[in-house]
Amino acid sequence: MMRTATMKRQTAETNISTTLNIDGTGKSEIATGIGFFDHMLLLLTKHGFMDLQLIAQGDLQVDGHHTVEDTGIVLGQALAKALGDKSGIKRYGTAFVPMDEALAMVSLDISGRPFLVFDVAIPSERIGDFDSELTEEFLRALSVHAGLTLHVRLLSGKNSHHIVEAIFKALGRALDEATSMDERIVGVMSSKGML
Repeated sequence: MMRTATMKRQTAETNISTTLNIDGTGKSEIATGIGFFDHMLLLLTKHGFMDLQLIAQGDLQVDGHHTVEDTGIVLGQALAKALGDKSGIKRYGTAFVPMDEALAMVSLDISGRPFLVFDVAIPSERIGDFDSELTEEFLRALSVHAGLTLHVRLLSGKNSHHIVEAIFKALGRALDEATSMDERIVGVMSSKGML
């Protein structure tokens, strides 16, 4: 059974539609109007072996904040929907990813208890057409709406592009691990009997 979900969010600020397949091969069609962000989402899905179609139209004449945050909301909702009752998933995932001088760690728990720890200093305010502080905003929205406990730490790094790229790749790899099925798990991986 393929774990997929289609979600749509339309507000006065954004109009976003997405289809997510957790059990994909890393194919993506992404258009948010923010080139660097598109590239990061492509890396997330490529390294997470997820297929993603995502079209976002936002008030970029203001800035990229609403588009990036709402994309995190929609992706989080799609991930939660595609996972369903979370039966059989490993639940936890951790990845360390180097990108030249940068080394990022992402560790997550598909716990149903949203929490973000973001211990990252990004030197540049902008990376291309992307406000670097929106990295944290995207991750917070994703965490809240997917029900993830998410820890993101930068162990080393000076180049802003490398830092953010390492984070998105690590997020993809950690999600791939956490969403993987394990036939030894009966129900969910919790002594409570639910996640």
